[in-house]
Amino acid sequence: MAAEDFLPGEPVIAGIKADFDRYEAERNRARRSMMWRVPLYDGLVLAAVFLMAWFLNALADPYEQWRSTLHVFLYVAGIAALFLAHALAVRPARRAQQSLRGRIMPMVFGFIEDLAYRHGVAPESFKRLPRELIGSFESERFDDVISGRYEGFRFELYEADLRQKDSEVFKGIVVAFEAISSFPGLLVAQRRTNRTTGFLGSLFGRRLQEIPSGNAALDEVYEFRTDNVETAQPLVQGRLAQALEWLGQTWPEQPSRVALAGSEGYLLIPLSKDFFELPEASQPLDYHAHVKPMVADMVALLATAALVRKAGAPDGQPTA
Repeated sequence: MAAEDFLPGEPVIAGIKADFDRYEAERNRARRSMMWRVPLYDGLVLAAVFLMAWFLNALADPYEQWRSTLHVFLYVAGIAALFLAHALAVRPARRAQQSLRGRIMPMVFGFIEDLAYRHGVAPESFKRLPRELIGSFESERFDDVISGRYEGFRFELYEADLRQKDSEVFKGIVVAFEAISSFPGLLVAQRRTNRTTGFLGSLFGRRLQEIPSGNAALDEVYEFRTDNVETAQPLVQGRLAQALEWLGQTWPEQPSRVALAGSEGYLLIPLSKDFFELPEASQPLDYHAHVKPMVADMVALLATAALVRKAGAPDGQPTA
């Protein structure tokens, strides 16, 4: 499945390109500013260190010129000052990079209704994410957080990195979405492990029973657990199983995780890459190389969430 299959129509793309051209003009100004600030700041530090070292030669032993104890202290201080000067030189460009990033995200994702973009903050839906789906963790880090409405349903999508000491619990994309039909309880689908039955459920205060999908290949990879077997069984044996098979083909890096809990659903796609990465301020930004893939990836993620969302609807209920 090609990323281009998920791109919006030509009118939307034309609007994105127009906004992109205005954004890149401002980004070029920030980049040009950094290009003269870095050599100026670094050069001033190096010149100051050289002049002070030359002055210390008058105090140093003739056999220790340029390498006396005072010279060594000066060189160490000069290296520290050089790092500080370089950081000060690039700080305005980096601030502009993040500021402009906060502007380009709404530009390129303008096809999403009521779009809101945040960076590096805890998503609102994260506190409701079932811990039975992710287990325990000690540290959490979030990058881009995007929320809005797509094809009639509300969602919150974010990049998360959850860790337990030095081990990775989860790293990838989380999509929390509005369910078509409220699930009375909790249904979790995740990669099969060697844990004993009910371990996660009892650990987090909810006893979850494992149920099979009837698909031997899928049951070998996934375990399905719920506290409402009667309602979950037809979903697990029907649309949810089909959605997980499609997920395995579309996002094959690791098995995705899915949870249905009340009026919300959750899709976790383990990924190692930065999904919404932009080049550093010192590098030019190209629409086809950087923006177009980002748009395609976003729509692919939302299309995947829409498919999983439909999987939570009982048979016979409209999913449009």
